[in-house]
Amino acid sequence: MSKIKNEIMLITYADSLGKNLRELKDVLDEHYSDAIGGVHILPFFPSSGDRGFAPMRYDVVDEAFGTIDDVKEISKDKYLMYDFMVNHISRQSEFFKDFQEKKDESKYKDFFIRYKDFWENGEPTDEQVGAIYKRKPRAPYYEVEFKDGSKEKVWCTFAEEQIDLNMDSKVAREFIKDTLISMCKNGASIIRLDAFAYAIKKSGTSCFFIEPEMWNLLYEIQDTVKEYGVDILPEIHEHYTIQHKISEKGFWIYDFALPVLVLNALYSGKGDNLKRWLDMSPMKQFTTLDTHDGIGIVDVKDLMTDEEIEETKEAMFTKGANVKKIYNTAAYNNLDIYQVNCTYYSALGNNDKAYLLARAIQFFAPGIPQVYYVGMLAGENDIELMESTKNGRDINRHYYSKEEIRENFKNRKIVNDMRDLMKFRNNNLAFGLEGECITEVDGSKLVITRKCGEHIAIIKADLKTHEFTIEA
Repeated sequence: MSKIKNEIMLITYADSLGKNLRELKDVLDEHYSDAIGGVHILPFFPSSGDRGFAPMRYDVVDEAFGTIDDVKEISKDKYLMYDFMVNHISRQSEFFKDFQEKKDESKYKDFFIRYKDFWENGEPTDEQVGAIYKRKPRAPYYEVEFKDGSKEKVWCTFAEEQIDLNMDSKVAREFIKDTLISMCKNGASIIRLDAFAYAIKKSGTSCFFIEPEMWNLLYEIQDTVKEYGVDILPEIHEHYTIQHKISEKGFWIYDFALPVLVLNALYSGKGDNLKRWLDMSPMKQFTTLDTHDGIGIVDVKDLMTDEEIEETKEAMFTKGANVKKIYNTAAYNNLDIYQVNCTYYSALGNNDKAYLLARAIQFFAPGIPQVYYVGMLAGENDIELMESTKNGRDINRHYYSKEEIRENFKNRKIVNDMRDLMKFRNNNLAFGLEGECITEVDGSKLVITRKCGEHIAIIKADLKTHEFTIEA
């Protein structure tokens, strides 16, 4: 297992850069040996839905991807991030199936949140439902039909394949601890806590980042993994102040606001909002422009005016390439108002100059950059895949063969330029996390200076023309 290094982390599915984990390693060795320091392998465990995010178990690798030994091979020279879905597990899991069959005789009878026990009268009032920060237009539940024919509601925040865990259950907490330890022993350098803010539920509240219980859970998880030298990263999409509150307590956080702020700067030719954000951003964070989900809108609330947010969102459709509003509707199984589904390259109109500048800004920003595999190859919107699945998010989930990747390097300058920029970010000591980031804006002119000790790197850019130079 490699420790976290201040080098670019790739985000990829196990079968998106080549057909499986072995081919993924081949791709990394052939093309990115010194351009990528870490890999976030998106959930590679047996799963019943949501492209791995409805895990049935964590003790084995999905056989379609390979084995844990294949994962460990990658971990020999890359630090790895694993996903733990702290909020939920698959309804196809042995835990839920046992509960469904045995009901109150099951060892897992309180593993899940049963409405009859959670709500005072077995059901929430309209007021209580209204208070919940939810992803559905109704109370979040799944109706279980037991073997004996009886039915009962259990908490279900996301899709019906993802049943929420009961954090008040001793058995569930033991499962969480055992799973984390297993990940630590099997190559994880950092564990991403997916949907972390939803994990604690309390009647009469939003059931989203409930304090102080969320802190108790976070510290409990930290105590479990720290003896193995492993870090944790809570995944939360919401107001930036939540991220910064977590940062102030010394944890790693995500910068999910940067993607829209950079788009806003490149669309408008103005960098004032971007400068304010970079000035307040901590170094102990992972930056993103793109992920396996969409481009988050909710994360920039109060960092831009509501009008600027709406204008930027609209520009993704008008200035972006091949992205339509219908792709973010029920017609494509996507009613998420918090994000827009589009590759970052296509959000910038498949414009090489604008895209390379966007990445350069990300690499100069405070923190460790994460680069999603489609973005690493400057991928355009995959309309064909999305139309075949009718899943809006698949627009940004293209499957690359090893041959297609080679063709990209052979025929597209932007892919080679991206790799060169990644190497520069990894190898220049000015980007040390103990250093500083100084941002200056004058109209469309943007200057970002990174300093660490005696080392300095400077980017000078024009947000309107997308021209930039780097001095180091």
